Amino acid sequence: MMTLPGLALFYGGLVRRKNVLSVCAQCFAITGLVTILWYLCGYGLVFGVNHGYCDPKTGAAGTSPLGDLQYACMGFTSLNKTYTGDPQPQHVDSSPNGGYGYWMSQNVYFCFQLTFAIITPALIVGGIAERMKFSALTIFIGAWMFIVYFPLAHNVWGVDGYFNGVWNAAAPVKAMDFAGGTVVHMSSGWSGLTLALILGKRMGWGKTHFAPHSTVLTFIGASLLWVGWYGFNAGSACAADVIAANAFTTTTLATAIASFVWPTVEYFLKGKATVVGFCSGAVAGLVVITPACGYVTPMGGAIIGVIAGTIPFITTTYLKPLLGYDDALDVFGVHAVGGMCGALATGFLASDTINSNLDTVPAMKDLCDWSKGHLLYVEQLKVIAFTIAISVIGTAIIGFALKYTLGLRPTPEQEEAGLDISDHGEEGYIL
Repeated sequence: MMTLPGLALFYGGLVRRKNVLSVCAQCFAITGLVTILWYLCGYGLVFGVNHGYCDPKTGAAGTSPLGDLQYACMGFTSLNKTYTGDPQPQHVDSSPNGGYGYWMSQNVYFCFQLTFAIITPALIVGGIAERMKFSALTIFIGAWMFIVYFPLAHNVWGVDGYFNGVWNAAAPVKAMDFAGGTVVHMSSGWSGLTLALILGKRMGWGKTHFAPHSTVLTFIGASLLWVGWYGFNAGSACAADVIAANAFTTTTLATAIASFVWPTVEYFLKGKATVVGFCSGAVAGLVVITPACGYVTPMGGAIIGVIAGTIPFITTTYLKPLLGYDDALDVFGVHAVGGMCGALATGFLASDTINSNLDTVPAMKDLCDWSKGHLLYVEQLKVIAFTIAISVIGTAIIGFALKYTLGLRPTPEQEEAGLDISDHGEEGYIL
């Protein structure tokens, strides 16, 4: 529901009429491509357990920068073999994966995490909409998954990841990200901005008014995103338990408050409360609460809603024109900035009274203890810095490589005609 149809309609309504199908095609292509990669090796690279996780002699837990290929093709290949000291099942079937939940079939977990892997690169489309060749984007996304997403997701969510402070006692950085503030939103937002800068501005940008062609489509897409996001956030508890219930509650509060605050600020500063403002506020609220939803109180969710309705608004309304970058659909202002706000807010607002898992690692309990300074925000700053670095550097490498080989942009004539016709030979509307 989030990517197809939610994001496709949300983005599709915001672009000009001649490019609406290009956005839908890009989202659909990413869905298919990422699913193939996830099946072949992506799931294992993210959630597989590397040799370093368990010392065969001492049994001590360790860390690894990337998972292995034990789950390649869901474990039904010649690569499937049991490693010494590895406690996990090798086939991705209806048996649970003990590293991530004893009560959930691993093939269900495989599909659940696939939805995160799909929407993350799809969000990048918002930064480069209306000006990147379909073929170039497809190749870019394939490479980006290996260079940025798989390593980042493993290090933040893998049971032997370097930044998984909740589940890996040996993690050198005791950070946390409940449902993707860094992995999903920051990575896509910073990558979207970097790729947009490499591409350059759209033809006529700064001279022509690029108004959304259908605010109604954007409204429908944003509403579908809100509904689907409950599965994203509450579902990340991997159980119908008290943590899921809290994530559901904090997500609702943050999103509703942000959806009201954004157009309210818009009204006082610009004189109109727009429907796009309501939609943008809701999406910003969803973004900012994502890393925190399973760790903060309802009051924390309300605070995050106010943050989400103001800081991303300022970024998209004032910072973008000031700096002059063409982030077509504000993926940087909403997702990169919003993701950073959420990750940092988690560092200040996380409470072990809400999530008892924070008590399982003594260091995490201390980091969330106000009597000891509540220094979790320091760990969050570290994972924020790592996310920015891997996203910007990885995107720059792939982007420049494609720019000087295959080429990134259509011809000026094709861009003027619209990507619907030039890339797909179709029109979104026959009037």
